[in-house]
Amino acid sequence: MLIKKSGDIPYSEVTPKSVYMNRRKFLTGVAVATSAATLGARSVSEWLEPTRVLADEPSKLGPLAKSPFSTDEMQTPEKDATHYNNYYEFGTDKPDPARNATKFVTSPWSVSVEGEVNKPQKFDIEALRKLAPLEERIYRHRCVEAWSIVVPWIGYSFNTLVKLADPKPTAKFVAFQSYYDIKQMPLGPRAGIDLPYVEGLRLDEAMNPLTLLTFGMYGATLPNQDGAPVRMIMPWKYGFKSIKSIVKISFVKGMPPTTWNIANAHEYGFYSNVNPQVDHPRWSQATERRLDGSFFGKRIKTLMFNGYGDQVASLYNGMDLRKNY
Repeated sequence: MLIKKSGDIPYSEVTPKSVYMNRRKFLTGVAVATSAATLGARSVSEWLEPTRVLADEPSKLGPLAKSPFSTDEMQTPEKDATHYNNYYEFGTDKPDPARNATKFVTSPWSVSVEGEVNKPQKFDIEALRKLAPLEERIYRHRCVEAWSIVVPWIGYSFNTLVKLADPKPTAKFVAFQSYYDIKQMPLGPRAGIDLPYVEGLRLDEAMNPLTLLTFGMYGATLPNQDGAPVRMIMPWKYGFKSIKSIVKISFVKGMPPTTWNIANAHEYGFYSNVNPQVDHPRWSQATERRLDGSFFGKRIKTLMFNGYGDQVASLYNGMDLRKNY
């Protein structure tokens, strides 16, 4: 998930799509009508624009093992999670990716694994998907913009691929690069960030069992707007760390550049761990709005490491997490 560089978050951007896309409910609901007057005609018309259906429906994945890492919290409705997205290559408003990624070509697809490894390889997407049994993991997912979701992601621990690549002792970090083609992503130049999108992890973070190489959600392959055909998920970090549509994985000696740190280092650090005690320069991170299918969304307290401290806190022993944000 990427982060908009704006001032206060517009009220429309904390409203689940499943509600405001329903014109009839929008016009009949008193609270919603009040919000419509506040937003103004132009914004309302933009949010009410019908959503196009993806040309290729996601394929079912299975059978799936159930992960012990899963939360038992109520899942975000699938429509909200797949129609309220940050994917700037397809537009900077939350509904844009679902509208604009319908013709994104994700087959054939290959991912190269290279750098400081003894076994560099290039995988086609089917071979990559079959490296380990897929399992469903229901993770909390926190966006730095102060909203959150609970999604049943499908994949396997990224450490499977790390072990296969056999990193050299010189490898200390893992760098990721997403796909970028201006012909398929003509809105990319308007994104306000350098593309292709890049991200990175420390090697021990990459090896943590929670770090998920992700191929699907809600029982099916990833929709285009959610990072098809393969992305990363690190549930203890803010969403923009979970890079989408990966084409290159490089094992490197030094800390790699990351897109939002390049764009605004003051606001977006390399680690980007969920830390409610450290405010974003423009808003508090103490609470979040959970997209749950209701109009307003439930406001809840944000947990340190997004609630995954038992699994990851030891990675940062001795570090100042206010400085290393």
